[in-house]
Amino acid sequence: MVDLVRVAALTGYLETMAGFGVDPRPLLRAEGLSADLLASPEHLIPARAATRLLERSALATGCTTLGLRMAEGRALANLGATSLLIVNQPNLRQALGALTEYRARINSTLVLHIEQHGDTAVLREDFSLSRPEPSRQSSDLALGVLVRLCAAVLGEGWTPAMACFTHQPPAAMDRLVFARAFRCPLQFDSEFNGIVLPVADLDRPNPRADQDLALHARRLLEAVMHPHADGAVQDVDQLIRLLLPSGRATIQTCAASLGLPVRTLQRMLENEGETFSAVLDRARMQLATQYLANPRIRVTDIAAMLGYGSTGSFTRWHISTFGAPPLQRRRDLATALRTG
Repeated sequence: MVDLVRVAALTGYLETMAGFGVDPRPLLRAEGLSADLLASPEHLIPARAATRLLERSALATGCTTLGLRMAEGRALANLGATSLLIVNQPNLRQALGALTEYRARINSTLVLHIEQHGDTAVLREDFSLSRPEPSRQSSDLALGVLVRLCAAVLGEGWTPAMACFTHQPPAAMDRLVFARAFRCPLQFDSEFNGIVLPVADLDRPNPRADQDLALHARRLLEAVMHPHADGAVQDVDQLIRLLLPSGRATIQTCAASLGLPVRTLQRMLENEGETFSAVLDRARMQLATQYLANPRIRVTDIAAMLGYGSTGSFTRWHISTFGAPPLQRRRDLATALRTG
């Protein structure tokens, strides 16, 4: 059996390699990958190839913190609709439960264990590979992403009590990267890769939690994970909703995820009287309306969830589509709701 992971597991790889001035193409080719493939985060690739790529790239750059540097550039939105489900859970314990539940959509080879010892909790991450591989970079990357996920639920000021690594301590200058990423005491040569935190943090209420948004995200995920015979429009609509938060909701990405050439997907949509841009715009309109109806969701967060790189670009689209800026329409929606 071949272990598979989403291409999204390599988000930030090309940018990190560019920062070192190293051409990643030979390294990618050696693992049967390509730079073009990395533009399709929903594609599945062999986990062994992804793991070996990071280890070989660390050697090529001479950077033992390559995986951790990739983690620093990650956003929760890189998890797609799963991010919406996670961040709207009532507490961290349930957010981690949602992460575990849908791990097959993120990285089926990464297993999260939650252990409690009195007032202390340990979040331990392990890779479950049919063929063991050296995975220091992948482990550091996964742990860095886990800390960012926890901070997204508990607040940006949150830090773990300790971060533990099975590998040896890095050089002094590289240790600064660990200190920046984890902002807590570090333990190397540990028995496990994971973070330590108070048990109370697992059950602390999440002020950003929204049950309706969490339910919406779960329905999206279940629709994609349990597909039934639908037309191209519905397939594309579901993919768009999953890909929007990561900024990857393009016809190229959707076509690749469906295993189709772009022109074939265009013809399939045309046969149903639709275009990709129309389906994309409709999905954004529906989601923008739903998110704006909730006053606890900031406009900056809505812009990110709809795949916009800035609040300004989202605002311009919103004005051209609805004839009013987001905050004005939020007030209008609230007024309409009160007046029935």
